[in-house]
Amino acid sequence: MIRTFRNRALDVFWHAGDATKIRSDLVKRLKIRLSRLDAATRPDDMNAPGFNFHRLQGKPVRYTVHINGPWCLTFEWDGEDAVRVDLEQYH
Repeated sequence: MIRTFRNRALDVFWHAGDATKIRSDLVKRLKIRLSRLDAATRPDDMNAPGFNFHRLQGKPVRYTVHINGPWCLTFEWDGEDAVRVDLEQYH
């Protein structure tokens, strides 16, 4: 389950369905990945074809899945929940 967001626009998109602060070319894929992340009970549940799931280097331990171009959904894990979920352009 998704417990917390680092990105306010993602929080509003997920809880209220308001995508006005999200780039339109990211919305469809972002919704698919957020839905899967919400159903996940461990990080490896995000290892789906096309997601390019991997662990990022550094501390705290963060994971990422590809959205589109340089855009990725990043998150940490606490128990069975995704926390500090963010949308980042990090390449």
